[in-house]
Amino acid sequence: MQNGETAVNTDGRRGRWAGHREQRRAELTDAAIEAIRRHGPDVGMDAIAAHAGVSKPVLYRYFADKSELWLAVGQRSGTLVLDAIVPAVAAVREERAAIGAAIDAYLAHIAADTNLYQFVVHQPDVTRGRDVVADVVDTVASGLARIFGDRLRARGLDSGAALPWAYGVVGYVQAVGDWWLRQQQPISREALGDYLTTFLWGGVAGIQIAADIPGGLAAFRSEGT
Repeated sequence: MQNGETAVNTDGRRGRWAGHREQRRAELTDAAIEAIRRHGPDVGMDAIAAHAGVSKPVLYRYFADKSELWLAVGQRSGTLVLDAIVPAVAAVREERAAIGAAIDAYLAHIAADTNLYQFVVHQPDVTRGRDVVADVVDTVASGLARIFGDRLRARGLDSGAALPWAYGVVGYVQAVGDWWLRQQQPISREALGDYLTTFLWGGVAGIQIAADIPGGLAAFRSEGT
């Protein structure tokens, strides 16, 4: 009985320590994000530790190096991006407006949180064992692919195009948004959003066109050549 009690006690302590460690990592990740926002994307581990109110050895107790901290910050940043886009899209029903809302929400987010965006996307001195940028792209594109797929199937069309279309849309908006930030927002967010929406809507509206053409997408492709 004593051995059983010892095992239970040991497991309980391990569980409490694991929970404490995850909570502390989350707190330090939040502090790191605050430091990045205040000091810029090139902030060092010394400044992050100071902002968190801990010594650098304590910071390294929870994050082995800057690459591990970058991963945690990137994962949190991805959640923030999705938290900005999802409600914006949910608030509108018309298809073109939904695309415009998603683009505007993304551009507004990266413009308002540029230091964090630059830290995650353009961080040169980290080892990227896992690419959190790609993780966010995967998540957003997967959700968009479900929407495209549902619309294609509803019109009796092959849904095989949904996933590559979704990745194309996400990659396009991400690349243009990155250019926009690097060039210090040479045009207004509203104008850029309208340009992107107009361009992308041509592709999405093609689903309707294809559905109205005898032969569906095959005929649509033939007419376009």
